[in-house]
Amino acid sequence: MKHIIIKEGEPQEFIDWKKKDKMYVKGKPNWDRLPSSIKNILREKISREQGFICCYCERRITSNDFHLEHLKPKDGSKYPLLQLDYDNLLCSCQLELEKGEPRHCGNGKGSWYDEAKFVSPLQADCENRFKYTYDGQIFPSDSNDDAAITTIARLRLDIDKLNKFRENAIEPFLNLDSSLSQDELNSFVHGYLAEKSEFGGKFNEFYTTIKYLFGN
Repeated sequence: MKHIIIKEGEPQEFIDWKKKDKMYVKGKPNWDRLPSSIKNILREKISREQGFICCYCERRITSNDFHLEHLKPKDGSKYPLLQLDYDNLLCSCQLELEKGEPRHCGNGKGSWYDEAKFVSPLQADCENRFKYTYDGQIFPSDSNDDAAITTIARLRLDIDKLNKFRENAIEPFLNLDSSLSQDELNSFVHGYLAEKSEFGGKFNEFYTTIKYLFGN
């Protein structure tokens, strides 16, 4: 889980709509009233903030395979006043599930949320709460970290599908030519972990996995 360092100011179109919407002004925000055109603006801006990787698993998110995710659920009975809170919005993978496809990330979390038992990508220490193996598995860095344990289970970050994706990302680093110098190896890793501006606004997939295993 990569730390989302920058949550920029909310789009002006979103601000303007909230000022006009009667239900929002009266203190009754309603996500379902938000026009799709504004949601599309939010999707574009928030996905850029994340470097176009899923807020939870770090898979690449593409235009047809991610959705706006409420960190604290938009379920009206739980956090009704945060439905239209920009700082509560993230982008998670899996817009539409294919038949038999396992749910994970935002779709796995659903309407569950417990602040004491959940590691959020907005937390500064989130990257240090998990560790990875060379075959793509994910574990809590501290075996007594209940929040990290629960987060893995709720988001289903340890399912075979995601383990395999991480393993595929790791494989090129394990197969590097042994003739490469340490500086050349470091340069290769640095290139993968480069700031998103160097990749046209994109982070590479499974950033923290590669950083954990090869970034020292």
